[in-house]
Order: sequence, then C-alpha cells, then structure tokens
Amino acid sequence: MPTAGARLGRHRRIFLLGATGTIGRATVRELVRRGQDVVCFLRASARVGGTLGHHDAARQLAGATIRYGEVQDPGSLRKDGFRGERFDALVSCMASRTGAPRDAWAIDHQANLHAFEAARNAGVSHTVLLSAICVQKPRLAFQHAKLACEKNLAESGMAYSIVRPTAFFKSLSGQFERVKQGKPYLVFGDGTLTACKPISDEDLAEYLADCLDDEGRRNRVLPIGGPGAAVTPRQQGERLFELLGRPPRFRHVPVALLDGVIGALATAARLVPALSAKAELARIGRYYATESMLVLNPTTGRYDAAATPTTGTKTLFDYYASLVSGAATPERGEHAVY
Repeated sequence: MPTAGARLGRHRRIFLLGATGTIGRATVRELVRRGQDVVCFLRASARVGGTLGHHDAARQLAGATIRYGEVQDPGSLRKDGFRGERFDALVSCMASRTGAPRDAWAIDHQANLHAFEAARNAGVSHTVLLSAICVQKPRLAFQHAKLACEKNLAESGMAYSIVRPTAFFKSLSGQFERVKQGKPYLVFGDGTLTACKPISDEDLAEYLADCLDDEGRRNRVLPIGGPGAAVTPRQQGERLFELLGRPPRFRHVPVALLDGVIGALATAARLVPALSAKAELARIGRYYATESMLVLNPTTGRYDAAATPTTGTKTLFDYYASLVSGAATPERGEHAVY
C-alpha cells in the first residue's frame, strides 16, 4: 500500500464519470483532498427523476469542476466534457442504475467505451475503472456488459486499473429500518449461504485514488474488500440486533421462492415483453442471495475469503453502529433485495 506521502501523488487533470453515485462522490472528495484537478461530467438530470439540481451537485462535489452533457453521446463527451483539453487520467465510477439488460449494455458497456475513446484522444494514459467482483461468475446481463467493458479497456492501449470491490455498506443496510421497527431480519436459507468483506465508500475511494500512483496496480484486475473477516447475512443480522439491544429474530426465506418469482415473470414476459426486465431484476436478487462476494478460486470453484484482499479501516459493523446512533442514515442501492 502507498505511504501517506505517496497518497498525495503528483498533480493530475482527472476526468471523472459517475460522480453522483455514493462511490463517485467519495472518490471526488478524496481526489480533491489530494490536490487533483477533477472534472466531473454529469447528465443534465443527474439522479433518477432528475432530482439532483446544479446547486446540489456543486455542493456535493465541492472543489471539482462540473460539466453537463450526455454520457451516451460520444459527440457530447467530446464537446461538452473533454472540450478539446488534455487530461492525464480517466476515472470511471459509472454504472447502470438498475442492472436491467438494456441499461447495462448502454451504460456499463457502451458509454464507457465512448469515454475510453474520448479519453485516448484527450491524451489520457491511465484509466481507473470501477467494476464489480460478481463478474467472476457471470450469469446476468450487467455482468456480461461489465466484462465486455473490462476487455475493451485492457485492449485499449491505455494503462488500466480495473477495480472489483466486494459488497458496499449501502447494499447491506436495507433491513436496518425494518429491524429498528421490531420486525425480523430476513435471510435466505439459514443465513450462511453467502459471505462478503464489505467495503466503505471512503476506503474504496482511497483505493481508487491510490491506483493512480501505485505502479503495482497498473494493468491489473484488482479485487478488493474492506477490513476484517468475511461476514454472513446471519452475522449481519445478529450484530444489528445486538447494537439495538434486542434479542435476534430471523425469518428464513427459501431460495425456491425467488425461483418461483423468476419463473412466473419469465413466462409472463412471453406475452408482455416489458416484464423481461423485471425478471432480470429478480435474477439479480437471487444471485446476490446465493453467491458470495469474495474471490473465486478458479481451480476449486469455491469462494475464498482468505484470498480476498482487504483495505481500509472502517467495518460494516462500525457503519451499523453509526446508523444506530443516528450519525449516519442508510442509503439504499438500486439492487436492494429487501
């Protein structure tokens, strides 16, 4: 890991995509803290429903330059984003909002490809791409889209750092309110089907920023988790109840229930094509309910907690404690299962 001095890095002009997501915002803050010149390229309606106004964006991304345009339009990327200027690095924290097939291929894949081309033309020599650890066992449209994007970047001629983080805190805090209200914690099976090494936004942002200065992270695919041992959903629930001072209560949901939902939606989609996207969302839910977010051993086909690298200082249970104290508020992800 780079030393504290190395983390200051050399001064760069950085073009950043995906700045309005939680990881993107944290990454902008970290890069600005290090004295980097950051240009964020935002959609005119930067949040779902266009709820993030220009004033709010300026406040959340303080210290960065904000430009607006259409990320899916290569002409807008050139004209409104890069503007014929030179940049040293591209950092993409961009991801589709839902993971549905059309959105995934448009954003996770094609929009990033447009950005890679525009970045090369702007003199960018290094791209840091935020991907996901779940692409190790691709079964979903968004995973295939991300893998295709990774392949294109690796073949682009630019130096690259492809970062595949494990689970995010926001993805694992969706049941906080229901538990706080006295309801049981929902788990699939016995609650030990999966495990992960959750990583905070801030720790991941530091890791992404360090990729710009750490030569050992160039031209590599980098799985990364947060500090501490891997945790199961049951352990997550037990800790929430402990922090709330209540005896643990669980409701066990059979995975077969999700299979039934997926089957029903897939069948109905033959008559109503619009339901195919809902079927894919159900498949996403099932995937996260049954697959661990850890490094996959290609020889054994098993997830390996010991082989999953870690970084940072903040654990998921630290975050849970901040939720209980009111110091933080939960922010649900688009792919929340519950």
